[in-house]
Amino acid sequence: MNNTLKFLAAFGAACLLTLTALAADLTPAGTWKWTAPGRGGGPGFELTLKLDLKEGALTGIMVGMQGPQGAIPDVAIGDASYKDGLVKFSVTREWNGNKRTTKYEGKLEGDTLKGFTERTNREGALQKADWVATRAK
Repeated sequence: MNNTLKFLAAFGAACLLTLTALAADLTPAGTWKWTAPGRGGGPGFELTLKLDLKEGALTGIMVGMQGPQGAIPDVAIGDASYKDGLVKFSVTREWNGNKRTTKYEGKLEGDTLKGFTERTNREGALQKADWVATRAK
């Protein structure tokens, strides 16, 4: 009977350690990349997002790039949250006196964030698009 209790205690500890390791892997922290479709069916462009999660607070930066109309600087994400594997944030960029906000929502599945984006186009119509980002190694 004593051996049974020792086995159960060891088994329980091993399960707890495994769950702790899995929970540590389920974090959105890291560098994420994906290809956004180009305007009007044009060639797509790669986007990079760097996320950090500290004490339950999600922060990050959408990395700037050289776009077809000039340089686009880094910009901090806003309205960010992470709960139960769901990542939500927005990115507001400003150029030529115009502001555009894109909202991102994605479900964390290992090294993939899969969800959708929403933004208002130039005519004021809401646009939704699928979004699949992979964690850069």
